[in-house]
Amino acid sequence: MTEPGQTPTHRPTAPAAEAILGKYFPVLDHGFVALVDYMGTDECIERAARVSYGYGTRRQSQTRGLLRYLRRHKHTTPSEMVELKFHCCMPMFIARQWIRHRTANVNEYSGRYSLMPMLFYTPSAEQLQTQSAVNNQGRSGEAADPALYREAVQRWNQGRAASASTYEFLTQHELARELARIDLPLSTYTQWYWKIDLHNLLHFLTLRVDGHAQWEIQEYGRVMAGMLKRVAPLSFEAWIDYDVCGRSLSRMELDVVRRLIRAESGGVQSTAGQVSAEELTGAGLSAREVSELLAKLEPQAAPDFELDLSQAKSAEHYQQLFSEAVSAPS
Repeated sequence: MTEPGQTPTHRPTAPAAEAILGKYFPVLDHGFVALVDYMGTDECIERAARVSYGYGTRRQSQTRGLLRYLRRHKHTTPSEMVELKFHCCMPMFIARQWIRHRTANVNEYSGRYSLMPMLFYTPSAEQLQTQSAVNNQGRSGEAADPALYREAVQRWNQGRAASASTYEFLTQHELARELARIDLPLSTYTQWYWKIDLHNLLHFLTLRVDGHAQWEIQEYGRVMAGMLKRVAPLSFEAWIDYDVCGRSLSRMELDVVRRLIRAESGGVQSTAGQVSAEELTGAGLSAREVSELLAKLEPQAAPDFELDLSQAKSAEHYQQLFSEAVSAPS
């Protein structure tokens, strides 16, 4: 909808995305994600794919079928025609994981130029878990003892208070901010503008909403997926079906599946057989590959990543929060 006095837009827009522009969705204790702009919709992907034939008038069912074909067969270039720009705020240790995705345009808050807000991430009691015995970079799923959690929080707060005190002392004595910040902990919040095309965003989200990703970055991925759903719902649906809930199979895994079903011209037919554990290993699968194959075959509910609009906050809310967390030099 065009406001009085404004020039009508001729670019493709998504009403559901327009409804959340400028709304800030909380993540973790002090973080957020906002969709600040986007370029293109599902229809723009179709236009790019059909450039050889001309666009014309298409029914949505035809658009959906084409986008699913492109996703299914990994024809990704047309999806690069759509871009999303986010304003994100996250703890530094999450930012360091996030920045490994090098296919975006990023402009981060500068601790050399501006004073750092003294805001730090503290995990909830449920998220302070013991180390996984099978995954060297993950959690066990078992929460730590409540007394241990209280001790951890106390120690975190002591360390943060000391770092914040040093930072404030140095900045108040007009020492360079680029040096004053060097002992701030990785729990300190930073923020950035992050712009990325849809193809690379889907790759990012596939990795970061996966249950093997660190829980904190999963939280950001889920909110961003909900925003994507509003910009390009047909692409979102195809991504859920083929990437989030789809699975790739190795040569050996396909051999196992062929023992159970036989492809025929009219469809597939069950062989009514059963593959034993010995046959699985005999097919060339290691014990870990067998376990992973069984996990692939487990039923999985399709997540919808729907945004809770009641949780959205204004930009001014976070501006005030961060302003109050900055200690101005005396």
